[in-house]
Amino acid sequence: MTELSKARRAAVTALLAAGLALVTAQAAHADPAAHADTSTQGAAPAQGATEPVPAADLARAHSAVQDPTVLDKVGHFFARKGVPPTRQLTIGAAEEAKAAQDEAPRLAGNTVPVYTLDAGFVAGTPGAPVAKAEFTASKVVAADGQTASVWTVRQGDAWRVVNIASGGDESDYAAKAADGGGTAFREPQVNAWYVLRDGRVLPLDDEARRSVGADGVSLAAYQKLVHQRYGDKLPGSTYDREGRGGGYRLDAAAEAGPGAAPQAAPQAAADHDSAIPAVTAAAALGATALAAAGVGAGAVLRRKRAIR
Repeated sequence: MTELSKARRAAVTALLAAGLALVTAQAAHADPAAHADTSTQGAAPAQGATEPVPAADLARAHSAVQDPTVLDKVGHFFARKGVPPTRQLTIGAAEEAKAAQDEAPRLAGNTVPVYTLDAGFVAGTPGAPVAKAEFTASKVVAADGQTASVWTVRQGDAWRVVNIASGGDESDYAAKAADGGGTAFREPQVNAWYVLRDGRVLPLDDEARRSVGADGVSLAAYQKLVHQRYGDKLPGSTYDREGRGGGYRLDAAAEAGPGAAPQAAPQAAADHDSAIPAVTAAAALGATALAAAGVGAGAVLRRKRAIR
């Protein structure tokens, strides 16, 4: 595993329990029944299909990324080549500005919704989708071939750019899933990308293959799997009341398939206050770009950099 992959995994395994708790808590605020403990908890929803994001919203998100100020920040991101903004480069500000301009960042392809494992699905809420769209991503390419993913979220009637991430996983996996008529989504707790297709959850990356096997599992089996992993860490649980916000890793047995339980990873400090809307801060940024909330450094900033 490369240093960058390790950095991404470290970022992904941080603060996920807090993320699931916030998502479910927000849903429960709108529907008090969401917290009900029923005898059907742990049963898979009949469909699990994700809700599509309107094309008009994707177009507005795309336009937000095209703003010259945003593209300038992406240029600086490329010019710094992964060095966090908190660390000084060996070149001066003028040289960095010229390098950013020379990168000439441009959008490549369409803006796509990024779906994340839904807490209602984990809890076994009837009819809950397997994942919900938490933000949109637009791939940007530099003159020297570097790529980045620019994240946007809707705040009121406007779309706000909240993060720049190295690479293009979000767009690449969405395109790969769409080629076969499915929808890509991620289980950020284990940094896994899947495709939901014809009632089955199939792996798109190595982490997902370790989670569900090379052939994937049925939607019902996947629901039971994630309920086993995270069902006792939702709001109101002992885990939640103790204020723990750790990530998760698959143990040696689970890496061979979905049959074994995970182990808790080292705990990390959680910050529930964020400039990002609660649902996004929980499910998306809770696993990645916490710099936007003034939280996170090191490995997070090597993979993700927030636009301020």
